[in-house]
Amino acid sequence: MKSLWAGIKEGYLRLLDPVAGALARMGVSPNALTTIGGVFTVAAAVAFGLGHIMLGGWVLSLTALFDVLDGRVARRANRATVFGAFYDSTLDRIGDGALMAGLTMFYATSPQFSSVPLMVTCLVGMIGTFVISYTRARAEALGLDAKVGFLQRPERFVLLSAPQALFGLALGGKVLAAIVILLAVSAWITAIQRIMCVRSLTTSEEIPRIRVVDSSASAGPQATRRAHS
Repeated sequence: MKSLWAGIKEGYLRLLDPVAGALARMGVSPNALTTIGGVFTVAAAVAFGLGHIMLGGWVLSLTALFDVLDGRVARRANRATVFGAFYDSTLDRIGDGALMAGLTMFYATSPQFSSVPLMVTCLVGMIGTFVISYTRARAEALGLDAKVGFLQRPERFVLLSAPQALFGLALGGKVLAAIVILLAVSAWITAIQRIMCVRSLTTSEEIPRIRVVDSSASAGPQATRRAHS
């Protein structure tokens, strides 16, 4: 039976399919969409840092749109490339770091909501998001599938956008504080789950075959726009 979250994602993707098809027919570059999404992410991070939490949430919601469209347009137009996947992943990491840096700045400088414990929590969460990405990327480099864990990138984006867009600094900032704590804790839970997954795979009786990628190919059936998350 499909989970509620899986059903929501499937419905969202179906809703965007006509848009992706139209953009593909217009010849819009997937890399351009990736760039626009990255700009929106950094803009949301700046809004968070300046204390415009609700605005940041709405801007970040636009990022989620481009985060999906670039990959679907690339596949529809048969323009998926190795560089596209690399570029997408790189901007994702910049965006992840910028968002947590923005929240760190907010808790470090806000006259009303400054908090050293929450500032440290943001930094811990930032490290956790990078560890999540690294563990999956490193596992895939070894030919292993480690896309497991409590908190994937889409879930992180929902937590960073929807509550902030709807509630901002409601309840004296307690909603935002709860989201920050949840992000930090769940990021490390996910990282540990992936480490344990790789440990289980590499200590089993049958060692998985290492996947060799031909770096000379600029594109191929395995080229994808999805970033490590």
